[in-house]
Amino acid sequence: METMQTIDRVLLIDDQAIVGEAVRRMIASQGACEYRSVQDPAQAIAVAVEFKPTVILQDIEMPGINGLELLPQYRAHEALRDVPVIMLTGKEDPAVKADAFARGASDYLVKLPHPVELVARIRHHSRGYRFQLERNAAFEALARSEAHMKAEIHRAAAYVRSLLDPPLTDGAVHADWRFVPCEALGGDVFGYHWIDEDHLAAYVIDVSGHGVGPALMGVSAMNLIRSGSLERDQVLDPTRTLQALNAAFQMARHDGMYFTIWYGVYDRRTRELAWAGGGHPPAFLRRGGELRKLDSTTFMIGVVDEYDAPTMRTTLEPGDRLYIFSDGVFELHMQDGGIWGLDRLEELMRADARGSMLDLVVRETTRVTLEGRGVAATDIPADTSGVAWDDDFSLIELRVN
Repeated sequence: METMQTIDRVLLIDDQAIVGEAVRRMIASQGACEYRSVQDPAQAIAVAVEFKPTVILQDIEMPGINGLELLPQYRAHEALRDVPVIMLTGKEDPAVKADAFARGASDYLVKLPHPVELVARIRHHSRGYRFQLERNAAFEALARSEAHMKAEIHRAAAYVRSLLDPPLTDGAVHADWRFVPCEALGGDVFGYHWIDEDHLAAYVIDVSGHGVGPALMGVSAMNLIRSGSLERDQVLDPTRTLQALNAAFQMARHDGMYFTIWYGVYDRRTRELAWAGGGHPPAFLRRGGELRKLDSTTFMIGVVDEYDAPTMRTTLEPGDRLYIFSDGVFELHMQDGGIWGLDRLEELMRADARGSMLDLVVRETTRVTLEGRGVAATDIPADTSGVAWDDDFSLIELRVN
């Protein structure tokens, strides 16, 4: 990045010492300015890099190197490519002027002009160049800040992922999941764990907003559920679990943030699933080719003090699959401006999936996301692991044995 300049710094390249002195006096008569002249054009690039001018005054007819030949050299040099160059020469030929502009000149004056005009042009071009330096510096600072923030968000996303429960591959319930954090990091967390040898808890939490704050709030809520801070009787009861979360995470005490949750407890002895949802999308219970919605029973966590979350119950059968997910799975922007939506997700998951339903949903929603951004179906890459999502994608599958 160029060094920031606060005053005009004028470099003259002219082999005549008398011209150099005349220009110095003309500039000095009009106010403060740093000035240097070079009589040997072979030294022009080196001196310009060292002096860091805000304007270069360039003669044409010089021994050794023609001034027009220096123009493309300035424009090819990283430190000089944007420095304005005013041709200050005795040639009035229109063809020469056209050639100078074609090679990168910023202005053209026949020497010697009136001091007022010369200084006015110097100040005009110098001011524009300093503004450009300031703009570039601001853009570079913004880019560094964005890169730093992106790195922090990636670290936070990796931390959230490290806290997620591993798949369950044996026992009364098998469990697996897919998680794709959005570019800005949303507030999704989820998990499942055996409360005791007979009861499995499963949940998805989605905190409002994006960034590190919502992610940390989600982690705090998840830790409250699984850390043992709640009594056993509380975590066995969806109603009491949501009430405890509502008491602990009032939005007035958490920077206006709130969250939705779907929380269920499965009893392997009775095969009963008890659940309550706070403003969260429904879970899907898949039995054969049929799909049933298990809707939320109340509104978001943290909005009001008095909170009731009725518990609903159903019986699961061997082979049943329960899908719990966040709204990032189906609130996808389509190319026509609409939202893909919960109904399309339900239609997809009713289908007879060959292989993993989790992978099917990831593939289809990735396709919808990319097409919504204008990517043609034929141009969608086979590896879409680097696709940035608009919101966190969280999807759990619980399979009852």
